[in-house]
Amino acid sequence: MRSLIITASLILLIVFTSFAPEIQQFQGQAVYYSKSKMELGSFGARMSEAQKKQIEARLKNRLEKTYTLNFNKEESIFTEDEKLDAISGATDSWGDNFSRGDQYKNVKENALIQSQEFYGKRFLVKDKLQEIKWVMGKETKQIGQYTCFKANAVVPTRELAWYDFSWGDLRSAENTEEGAEPDTALTNIEAWYTPQIPVSHGPGEYWGLPGLILEVSAGNTTMLCSKVVLNPKETIEIKAPNKGQEINKEDYQETVMKKMKEMRDNRGRRRS
Repeated sequence: MRSLIITASLILLIVFTSFAPEIQQFQGQAVYYSKSKMELGSFGARMSEAQKKQIEARLKNRLEKTYTLNFNKEESIFTEDEKLDAISGATDSWGDNFSRGDQYKNVKENALIQSQEFYGKRFLVKDKLQEIKWVMGKETKQIGQYTCFKANAVVPTRELAWYDFSWGDLRSAENTEEGAEPDTALTNIEAWYTPQIPVSHGPGEYWGLPGLILEVSAGNTTMLCSKVVLNPKETIEIKAPNKGQEINKEDYQETVMKKMKEMRDNRGRRRS
């Protein structure tokens, strides 16, 4: 009798052990395609349609991108697929200074680790995940084989795109230092997530919903998932970036702004 109990216990142990790694190692990969609308403002009003199309062709790498999101239950790594410039055949080195680097998120630890490079210097940005207060909706739609639910949120634009800069951002920061009202621009976010993939991940800064985000629109950019692979045969390694000067988001912004100001001032002195 005792031998039967021992045998049964061993069988149960083997069964549970065989299933445990499968649960712990749940993994997936999602491929996203992003497209941004070109905004030329008042400058564009003075351009012909042919000129606009020419600029759009030159900016294709910045307006249309593909990304890969590798994830498990707690972690994800989001990377941009590098493409050659449509005109010159070279990579877009200028745009790389203001684009999102490899981005690691840990939703359990509320941790962000992002690799950023600015004019040859590498930074390792460590901070908390962007807080997003989602408003859940009942509207649904089908994306591929998945039923998705709609959610909306509003986030300060500067916080959402903390790694992206323009000369206008520099002028705005300087005006704020001189006593002007700070920039309070907000970005409306529309996301579609699927509970059929029960993880809180999503592309870019977006996360925190009860299912993988398969589509998200914010500002002039939409990201749409074109492919999902769950539990692939080959194990996906999810590693956080680990090279560069450690810094948080706020200090990174100040560092880049300071460098941009130096560049502008040096350019002005050369012209005078």
